[in-house]
Amino acid sequence: MASDTRLATCPFDPADYVTDPDDQAKHIADAFGSGNQIYTASALGTVARARGMTVVAKGAGVTREALCRALSPTGDPRPSTLLGVVRALGFQLSITPLVKPDQPD
Repeated sequence: MASDTRLATCPFDPADYVTDPDDQAKHIADAFGSGNQIYTASALGTVARARGMTVVAKGAGVTREALCRALSPTGDPRPSTLLGVVRALGFQLSITPLVKPDQPD
């Protein structure tokens, strides 16, 4: 007779743990730096949930539902939404040139 070894799990939301604004900024900066659209949307969504999705949506000038869709794994946020969310979170984007491996700093 086989024993039942199921593992009980609990829901996990990183938004419950990324509550410090400096940590939030680092998380979002890392996501943008990765160049991965899904990671970037996920990081913005995590911080938006930590701050309150309704409050962030209002500050970004979109509905809560539109923000949830835009920041979902299948979402594709418009530039105006992306910039609005960043601004509503109290951050700003900064652009720096990429350093190619064969070029000196």
